[in-house]
Amino acid sequence: MEKNGIGREYTLKTNKLIFEGEYINKKRHGKGKEYHDNGKLKYEGEYLNGRRNGKGKEYYNDEKLKFEGEYINGKRNGKWKEYYDDGKIKFEGEYLNDEKWNGKVYNKNGTLDLQIIDGNGKGKEYHDNGDLKFEGEYKNGKRNDKGKEYNYCEQLKFEGEYLNGKKMVKGKIII
Repeated sequence: MEKNGIGREYTLKTNKLIFEGEYINKKRHGKGKEYHDNGKLKYEGEYLNGRRNGKGKEYYNDEKLKFEGEYINGKRNGKWKEYYDDGKIKFEGEYLNDEKWNGKVYNKNGTLDLQIIDGNGKGKEYHDNGDLKFEGEYKNGKRNDKGKEYNYCEQLKFEGEYLNGKKMVKGKIII
């Protein structure tokens, strides 16, 4: 029997609600909500043929707003805002195929740290707690050329070259 109309999805093991919303032909289609394992709201927005499509909002596992913007075929595309867990703006601009493309990245103090123009720039990224995560260069929305990556305590984790978002060691891509 085809699932059409309004319905819910639950996990098999724990029977926890993971989605509620509209369906057409067994696929999420229309408005819906996804939930974290703890039962808190994870995402609310629009779906098309089973994928996030249209306007949507993502939430931290305590229901504080994390992202808001537009999806196309499950990927972030168009205008977006990203927030730190304390509600301060982290990024404001545009995504293209799930990559930051045009916009501004701010640190937790509200200072501009990165201006991305057509996916290119030099700047910094931050963990959700405000600690420095990466500083370096970007090309086509991804880490490229020289950069430094840090853990949550701002201890240097990697320093070197990046190619299309991936780390390079001795000319070879590593994960």
